[in-house]
Amino acid sequence: MSRPRKFCEEAALEKALEEFWRAGYEGTSISRLTEVMGINRPSLYATFGNKEELFQKSVARYVAMKNRYIDEALKAPTAREMVERLLYDSADILTDDCHPLGCMAVQSALAVGDNTERVRQEMVQIREAFSDRIRKRFEEECRDGRLPPGTDPEVLAQFISTVQHGMSVQASSGASREQLRKVVEMAMRAWPA
Repeated sequence: MSRPRKFCEEAALEKALEEFWRAGYEGTSISRLTEVMGINRPSLYATFGNKEELFQKSVARYVAMKNRYIDEALKAPTAREMVERLLYDSADILTDDCHPLGCMAVQSALAVGDNTERVRQEMVQIREAFSDRIRKRFEEECRDGRLPPGTDPEVLAQFISTVQHGMSVQASSGASREQLRKVVEMAMRAWPA
């Protein structure tokens, strides 16, 4: 008969997420994970699997959190309002001191080597999914004539994604919310007229 677990799985997973977010996949050791999660190795493996499985569970939790604010932004009546909301919310979220600064999907992808290509690819897919969601909205707006003729939804989505990901790098380097909001203002000046 197995002994009952003496820790909260949700709280432990949240701690693992924060550690992966802060240090990236390669920068996070099993020893560090057990320390921050407050559990021993056997409990970690029995509950979450190996390090990569724990990382995947952490990423799923992160994506669910990120999708909430993207879903809200996508409800805006126009693509321009959607992008403004998305980027201003990003400035707030990326600099929120309730969690590590920046974006986990950007941070983790920047800190992986050749032997963790699968992890890097997962982060690429997360970033591409973000870009795809806004590209689809731009395609709708183009079809309905709400964006100027000649607007390329793919390029516009890449531009917005690049700004958002760049803001993440800046936030992790110490940029303030106010500095990122000025970046948003500048980006919005490039909106198709």
